[in-house]
Amino acid sequence: MPLKEKELAPDFTLPSTSGKKFTLSEDLANKPCILFFYPKDFTPTCTKEACEFRDTFAAFRNLDIEVIGISRDDIATHQRFKEQYNLPFQLLADTDGKVAGLYKALIPVVKVTRRVTYLLNKNHRVAAVFENMFTAEKHIATMVERVKVGALN
Repeated sequence: MPLKEKELAPDFTLPSTSGKKFTLSEDLANKPCILFFYPKDFTPTCTKEACEFRDTFAAFRNLDIEVIGISRDDIATHQRFKEQYNLPFQLLADTDGKVAGLYKALIPVVKVTRRVTYLLNKNHRVAAVFENMFTAEKHIATMVERVKVGALN
């Protein structure tokens, strides 16, 4: 089960495709964001999900909502994925799965990252959550809908 709505999102620091370490509480202080956890770069559903976020990125950006992708892939793999698909957002390398574990987005025995998307408000409380391993489109549609109905207020 993922984190619940209104729950405070755990703070974390991870390597980023920006070339710097990303820390949630510092890099997005007082800013809402979308954190989407996904299993693996270059797999069909993960690629589709990342491209869907890319294609709706302007809508989130116009509302000053950052989009961040997180998987267990390393930075080199993330960089290739980001470049090949022209992804306009940062990807974070959670190679040991620790952050996915904090966000209850890790399948325990096999240590595979679940496909879980969180919308965090400016105080980094969970405003919306969607989990589905086998579909990409509903993650983005759910976040867009939740923003439209005022989930961040």
